[in-house]
Amino acid sequence: MVNYILRRLGYAVILTVLVSFVGFVIIKLPPGDFLTQKLEQLRARGDRSAEAQIETLRAKYGLDKPFMEQYTTWAVGFLKGDFGESFAYERPVRDLLGERLWLTVILSVATLIVVWALAIPLGVYSAVRQYSLGDQIISTISFIGLGMPGFLLALLILYFAIVVLNQDVLGLFSPQYQDAPWSFEKFVDLLKHLWVPAIISAVTGAGGLIRIMRGNLLDTLGQPFIEAARARGLKNRDVIWKHGVRMAINPLIVILGSEALPGIIGGNALVSIVLNLPTIGPLFVQALRQLDMYLAGTCLVMFTILLMLGNLLSDLMLAWLDPRIRLE
Repeated sequence: MVNYILRRLGYAVILTVLVSFVGFVIIKLPPGDFLTQKLEQLRARGDRSAEAQIETLRAKYGLDKPFMEQYTTWAVGFLKGDFGESFAYERPVRDLLGERLWLTVILSVATLIVVWALAIPLGVYSAVRQYSLGDQIISTISFIGLGMPGFLLALLILYFAIVVLNQDVLGLFSPQYQDAPWSFEKFVDLLKHLWVPAIISAVTGAGGLIRIMRGNLLDTLGQPFIEAARARGLKNRDVIWKHGVRMAINPLIVILGSEALPGIIGGNALVSIVLNLPTIGPLFVQALRQLDMYLAGTCLVMFTILLMLGNLLSDLMLAWLDPRIRLE
């Protein structure tokens, strides 16, 4: 087991280096850079010192150096915890991500709990009560969740909340609590705004998980070991939850590892943009649009690290939950 974990971690280091390099190359592929865009803006304003300002900034950010030197400087600094400076915000990337990290984690964990708390019981109910009225209703809602884009549902909920309920649900805080220190009132205000992304995640995120849980559990309930458990006189509830669900949940564990940890940082960027949520996802999208390569590259590497860590944890969980699985 130790050798397996060390081997996976070694592969993860190699893949992280490759992803960071390729990502750095792709971010720099479009013609020009952030300072080229800024130069055009300064010229449009009639600023006569635009060229001198841009050259100063180009030297400050190291954009006047060869590509490999830029990448090496950023990569070495990344290992030391220095992620570079954002061009657009003119602030260290570490500070920008740190400001949004806790709110991103709170939002992502809250939606993750809602999605899984709904998906597993509903998927089990739908499989056990196959073709019943409840199964038909759950299946219909699941297909709606699978087919409807998250940003479209966010727009519909925004319209309902603002027009019908007369409630401002944009962002995670009301204006009076936006920059206020943490207090019980601010926490309550946060909970009042969390229901919108929670509903969106429950509909769009749980739909696929419900269908997967239903299909796998139906296959598992037809296996011989389930019939043997029933023949031993076990209660139907124990047969379903202790034997059937334990085997049928394997694909969901894989999904949890591949989507949950990266989702904690990235989340649904389009939904966050529509709802004006101060999370890392919109920051990453904006960095890509503005060619803010240090900020975009740092986000990309963090997503990669979390994805590989999630896959490793899901493999270990599968080996622990299912005795049929052998790491070799």
